[in-house]
Amino acid sequence: MALKPGAHYIHPMILESETMEARNGPALDTRIELVGLSREELSNAVAELDLPEFRAKQIWHWIYHRGAKSFDEMTTLAKSLRPLLAKQFTIHRAGIAEAQLSNDGTRKWLLDFNDGKQAETVFIPERDRGALCISSQVGCTLSCAFCHTGTQPMVRNLTAGEIVGQMMMARDEIGEWPAAQATRLLSNIVMMGMGEPLYNYDNVVKALRIITDEDGMSFSRRRITLSTAGVVPRIADVGRDLGVGLAISLHAVRDDIRDILVPLNKKYPIAEVLDACRAYFGSRNSRRITFEYVMLKGINDSPADARELVRLIQGIPAKVNLIPFNAWPGVEFECSAPETIATFAEIINRAGYTSPVRQPRGRDIMAACGQLKSASEQIQKSRRLHKKEE
Repeated sequence: MALKPGAHYIHPMILESETMEARNGPALDTRIELVGLSREELSNAVAELDLPEFRAKQIWHWIYHRGAKSFDEMTTLAKSLRPLLAKQFTIHRAGIAEAQLSNDGTRKWLLDFNDGKQAETVFIPERDRGALCISSQVGCTLSCAFCHTGTQPMVRNLTAGEIVGQMMMARDEIGEWPAAQATRLLSNIVMMGMGEPLYNYDNVVKALRIITDEDGMSFSRRRITLSTAGVVPRIADVGRDLGVGLAISLHAVRDDIRDILVPLNKKYPIAEVLDACRAYFGSRNSRRITFEYVMLKGINDSPADARELVRLIQGIPAKVNLIPFNAWPGVEFECSAPETIATFAEIINRAGYTSPVRQPRGRDIMAACGQLKSASEQIQKSRRLHKKEE
């Protein structure tokens, strides 16, 4: 469905399916879901049907390289085989409960998973490229004070299939199948959506290995960035197991301030986080670490804070992304003034670190950094009203 900027819609099939379920109860599907299985797991599942190994490779290729949504699309498989596979397996995408388009071109999707839980995915386009912001949890574990997502209780981790499915859904919507296109509008992935990725480590690793598989989506590790608030024991694991870019949500240079902004700091204080960052470069990943720093008026934005930040990250190959605070209803924080942010950036730049100021995107649809949550509440309210009218 085509969208106009600022518009959103609730998919009618979502409302209809809920009505049917309320009357008849949920249908039980016992088939095996293939999306999210590792190569080995998919091969084992196919082998249970006494099919040769090359069939598993064909199915993998159709799902992840060509974006097939059904076995009928897999034309290299015998017609007689396709119904057998459809009886045993499913190829599932999360349903799009709501889609929104910002005036600046940012797109946000509210996704419905099989158990009725929801999470949001955001695509931020540039002229010839774009980044997909993927969620790892329903809700969030961390309760960061400045983050709207953090006000939503942690519900559950997303499965590997639900994480991979966000990428597949975005390629569906943007029209970028097959995977091996010479140019891609969806050029980067940032694990910066709802949730703390390192508290869902196994599923995130499994999903990103599927996304980077050369015979499937073939997405470069160098174009993936994983953001963490600083789960210290897992930082080294990211370098060893994934080799993707690492971003640290720092946001303060003193433990007493960071304890409030990022409560995880009480468990893993700044010094421990930075020690883990320094050790990260003993792994095979040799890229700069990105430090994310939200600019909060009168809280963490003084020249003294900037100079202390430079001192703290000394010796770490790094860049510092300065993020103008994105407000949300009821929040007490304010964004730093533009001239304050410019002064802060200048101090960091003079010290030899790149310090871009992130351009806010998708604010009008609550899709900017730290704003993911409100659409979930809106869709749930719309459904309740719809049911009352029946």
